[in-house]
Amino acid sequence: MNGSRVLVLNSGSSSVKYQLLDMADGSRPASGIVERIGEGPVADHAAALKQVADELAAEGLGLDSPELAAVGHRVVHGGTRFTEPTLITDEVVQEIEKLIPLAPLHNPANVTGIKVARSLRPDLPQVAVFDTAFHSTIPEAAARYAIDVATADRWGVRRYGFHGTSHAYVSRATAALLGKEPAEVNTIVLHLGNGASASAVRGGRCVETSMGLTPLEGLVMGTRSGDIDPAAIFHLSRVGGMSTDEIDTLLNKRSGLAGLCGDNDMREIGRRMGEGDRAAQLAFDIYIHRLRKYVGAYTAVLGRVDAIAFTAGVGENSAAVREAAMRDLTAFGIQVDGVRNALRSATARLISTEDSRVAVAVVPTDEEMEIASQTYHLVSA
Repeated sequence: MNGSRVLVLNSGSSSVKYQLLDMADGSRPASGIVERIGEGPVADHAAALKQVADELAAEGLGLDSPELAAVGHRVVHGGTRFTEPTLITDEVVQEIEKLIPLAPLHNPANVTGIKVARSLRPDLPQVAVFDTAFHSTIPEAAARYAIDVATADRWGVRRYGFHGTSHAYVSRATAALLGKEPAEVNTIVLHLGNGASASAVRGGRCVETSMGLTPLEGLVMGTRSGDIDPAAIFHLSRVGGMSTDEIDTLLNKRSGLAGLCGDNDMREIGRRMGEGDRAAQLAFDIYIHRLRKYVGAYTAVLGRVDAIAFTAGVGENSAAVREAAMRDLTAFGIQVDGVRNALRSATARLISTEDSRVAVAVVPTDEEMEIASQTYHLVSA
């Protein structure tokens, strides 16, 4: 293999994001996004991928470049079948398609992107990197739900977890920030974006995560409810007369911060709180309450916590969220420095005080680099 570049593709239902990364020097010669697939001139994913190829060719970085070593694809759900980056074959594509019932909104688009990319460069190694893979090390006691085992096994009902590429990257980057190897560090990673998840990482291996069978479980999110009593669904169906699809839409698209106060942008919620808006304040308080519950629970799971890392859009940019989530946790060995927390930076940094027993960090995530690294490592081995 002569090339050192990896093209990372993230094929969503209505968009394709791409980045070209050079693993020799860490540079990113190109990146972009094709949106509104199915509307206007971009009729389908084939047209979107052709547009990506054309944009790269216009910059002298075409798919036929000898410097291109591989294509790395983000795939949301790998089930229990895929627990590490996997070289894509016809059989692998078929297996990913079998997992569509577990991720009906994501895996179909992921598969389409894979098929189109393979048709454009059938000779080039292409690798699937799964969002669920990093969480495959969770012990059975944490992965199992307390329901009938035969039913759970028949339908694949268990905790899979998501945002795995982010949690993997951030947990390792946090260890590096502390000047230690991942195996030496126990970390709670808080990936807080419009979708939000927490993970407990012991010595580089995930042992617990907040998202479950689907990305709906866990923290309060932009439009998703997170944890809720399952019987609420029966109540809404029997008493409220709501259909399964209506409840699905409610919990995934009309809940979370948006359901609580009408906004899912933490910046706007902060502005409204400053004006005394009670709905915005309550939404923020519920968001923080759930977050703190998970920090406490994962402290118990890990036994010893060396670091807490905030990442993703809200985690990296909202000093108010970080301050509120870590407030009055000195009994846990957690102390945040207000000045450090208020500073904005695009690089990984500590925001804890010098005498805080637990390091608190802000670590920008880089899922594209994680996918590229895993892809390149596999094809160059």
